Amino acid sequence: MSTPSAITDNDLGALALRIKTWGRELGFQQLGITDVDLAEDEQRLERWLDAGYQGEMHFMAKHGRKRTRPAELEPGTVRVISVRLDYLPPEVETTKVLGQPAKAYVSRYATGRDYHKLMRKRLQTLARRIEAEVGPIGYRAFVDSAPVMERALARKAGLGWFGKNAMLLNPKAGSLFFLGELYTDLPLPVDEPFETEHCGSCNACRTACPTGAIVEDQVVDARACISYLTIELFGAIPEQYRAAMGNRVFGCDDCQLVCPFTRFTRASSEPDFAPRHDLDRAELVTLFGWSETEFLERTAGSPIRRIGYERWLRNLAVGLGNAPWSPTVEAALLVRLAYPSDLVREHVRWALKRQREKRQETIAVG
Repeated sequence: MSTPSAITDNDLGALALRIKTWGRELGFQQLGITDVDLAEDEQRLERWLDAGYQGEMHFMAKHGRKRTRPAELEPGTVRVISVRLDYLPPEVETTKVLGQPAKAYVSRYATGRDYHKLMRKRLQTLARRIEAEVGPIGYRAFVDSAPVMERALARKAGLGWFGKNAMLLNPKAGSLFFLGELYTDLPLPVDEPFETEHCGSCNACRTACPTGAIVEDQVVDARACISYLTIELFGAIPEQYRAAMGNRVFGCDDCQLVCPFTRFTRASSEPDFAPRHDLDRAELVTLFGWSETEFLERTAGSPIRRIGYERWLRNLAVGLGNAPWSPTVEAALLVRLAYPSDLVREHVRWALKRQREKRQETIAVG
């Protein structure tokens, strides 16, 4: 990286203000600038890793300290521009779906198109605007695509504080937003970090977690988190967590939905974040009936695509096992009983057992 040498401190201060204006023009709800000192967060990460809370997410330790030392990941980096993009789609029905166990709950961020390309393109546009102003600079854009401490950098850049669920909370937006970063060699003035935590004595997120994954304030044991179980875990979902998953088939938003600050979240006007293929309200049986070709077609450009068809069926089988008994559900599971995947078949057998137990209970009550 190489910074134009003629830029004065006053120029950099004025440039930082313009960058924030350009960020808003590009659709970001907030933009902050921070330095690259993450020593405190590095210690927190190491304690989390030492406890084994990352589960099978080996990538969390794979890159050594490049995650907590931006200049080691991208040499020459002295500042990070952190941006926030709200994603709540308007009129989404997913909050109601949790109370409708025959329907599939898909995390709000995943009901529309994937956000990675959209945000990265805008960060690249922002970088080009800066270069048009000051000449060539060193930079690299990230959107959940490399070993980057997104939440820690965003907190230092003044975008929010760490909630008790370890999510970044913003007083005007809750936590339903995406984060992106622009690493740069421009020595811009930094913003004040968000030092004050506004959670107080509220424990709504910890109480609401279906599996008790929030083991202490700001510490999540991923191995028990439904988002991890449905997205990051490649093997069988431990039986001890299956009933608690309910109808959550891709991610989990419970700790965010109960947060008092979520009520300040504004609906996004981004067309890409609007739900597709009724993923905010679809029946479990309907999604379970998708062929692999249909899955690939309907999840094109979606975050859901990353888990693949096999794990999609695995997750849906658990949801169907938790659904109220019905002959339709039982029949759908029977169809998959001979599916050519040990992983899928094992979860289908578990779900069938649950359904048959519920059928017997229904007959006994009737």
